[in-house]
Order: sequence, then structure tokens, then C-alpha cells
Amino acid sequence: GLNVNPGDFAENLTIQGIELASLPIGTKLIIGNEVEMEVSQIGKVCHERCNIYYQAGDCVMPREGIFAKVLKGGWVKPDDEVVVSPVRKVGI
Repeated sequence: GLNVNPGDFAENLTIQGIELASLPIGTKLIIGNEVEMEVSQIGKVCHERCNIYYQAGDCVMPREGIFAKVLKGGWVKPDDEVVVSPVRKVGI
């Protein structure tokens, strides 16, 4: 397999144990005791074929990873708990 390390995709956070790409847009993530984020985008278009593309023969960027906007800032520490708060649909 491909040897990919945290940071190889210039990610800001690496989260384990949650299938991030399956979270609906609008899902809130509560990280540690302070930080609250909201999923705003799943994946991104691969515009350039980087070294990882040439090693793997494929680009995972459109399928993996998420973007989230910060709703409440604070400090994130290694091993902080991440709580997924589902999207609430309101209807009449």
C-alpha cells in the first residue's frame, strides 16, 4: 500500500475513528471542551497531480476528507474527543 502520513495532504486536523466523508453538510463536530465546527464541504477537486497521485495512481481528494467552518474557536489537543452532532431537519 501507499505510505501516507498525517500532514501529507496539508490537513489541519487528523481525526481517527469517524468516517468523515459520510457526514452530511451541516453536521457539527464538537472537539474537546471548546471547539465547535460545521461540515461545509466533502472532498475537493484535484487540480494538480501531486506526488501522492503518482505514487498511488489515483487522487483521493474528491472522496476523502472534509472542510469545516469554525463556529467556536479554541484549543485542540492530541486525543481530544470528537463528538458528531447530527444535522437537525426542521419542517412544517
